[in-house]
Amino acid sequence: MRPPTPSAAVPVDLSEARAVAVDAAEAAGALLSARAGEPLEIRPKGAGPDVVTALDTAAEEVILARLRAAYPGHRIIAEESGVLDGAPGEEMVWLVDPLDGTNNVAIGMPVYAVGLALCARAEPVLGVVHDPVSGRTWSAIRGKGALGPDESLLTLPDRPRPGREEHPVLAWTQGHQVEPNDLVAFTMRTALEKRSARMLQLWAPLVCWAMLARGDIDGIVGYLPEIVDLPAGALLAAEAGAEFRRLDGGPYELCIDRPASELGFVAARPDLLDRLLETTASIAMPDGSFRVVL
Repeated sequence: MRPPTPSAAVPVDLSEARAVAVDAAEAAGALLSARAGEPLEIRPKGAGPDVVTALDTAAEEVILARLRAAYPGHRIIAEESGVLDGAPGEEMVWLVDPLDGTNNVAIGMPVYAVGLALCARAEPVLGVVHDPVSGRTWSAIRGKGALGPDESLLTLPDRPRPGREEHPVLAWTQGHQVEPNDLVAFTMRTALEKRSARMLQLWAPLVCWAMLARGDIDGIVGYLPEIVDLPAGALLAAEAGAEFRRLDGGPYELCIDRPASELGFVAARPDLLDRLLETTASIAMPDGSFRVVL
C-alpha cells in the first residue's frame, strides 16, 4: 500500500488539518500523562476482556472538542462515543482513538498512544500518532511523506539493523473480537514467531506503527485488526516507506468501509515482505478463509 497523491477534490487543507490533529492529540496526551498515575476506575468493555477507563472518555472529549471547533461538518468515528454524524453528504470522516493501550494503562504499564486519522471517501489522507510517555508526535499526509517529532522527513532505513537480516523483530496485532482459542491466530502467530528474533504483542498497535515507521521494528502482521486505530498508523508507516500486502499476498487497499475480515495485512520493510508472506500466505486463502494445519 502506497497511497496516491491526494486529488484537488479533497475539500480540506491537509496541512491545516494536520496542525489541528496534532494539537488535539497532544492535548489529549497531556491529560493522559498527567492522570495516568492516579487511581483508575476500570470497567469492562463489551463481553470480552477489553476494558475502558475515565481516562479514555476524558481524552476523547478533549479531541472531539477541538475537531468539532475546527470542522463542525465532518463525521467522526470515535473509540468510545461511536459514530457522530456530520453535515448531510459529508465525505470527510475522522477516526479517533484517544487511548490506544487502555489495557496497559490498567495494569500500570506505560505503553500507550493517541491516534487520529482523517479519511476522504473512506480512504486515509492524514494520520497522527502521539506518544504521551515520550511526548513525541509523528504524522503523515497521503502522498506527502511522514514527519517525525522534529518535523523532519521520516523514512525507513535502507538496510535492516545489524543482526536482523535473517531474524527480524516483528509486531503482532489482532482485534478484540479474536477469541483466545482462535486456531488461525495461534497458527499464524506461532509460525511467524519461529522465523523472527522477537514478536511484540504490545496491545497498543499505534505504538508499533510508529516503531515500524522509525525502523525500530521490521514488520507488523495484523489479523482481524481494529479499524479505529488502523488508518493513522498504517498511513504513517506507508508514507515512511513500508510496503503492505494482504495476508494471502494480494494487493492491499486500506478503506475504512471494509469489514475486519478484509483488513488483515502484512506491513514491512520492502526487502522483508516476501519472506513474511511465505508464512502468512501458506495459511490465508484468497477467498478470505484460512487453512490450519496442526
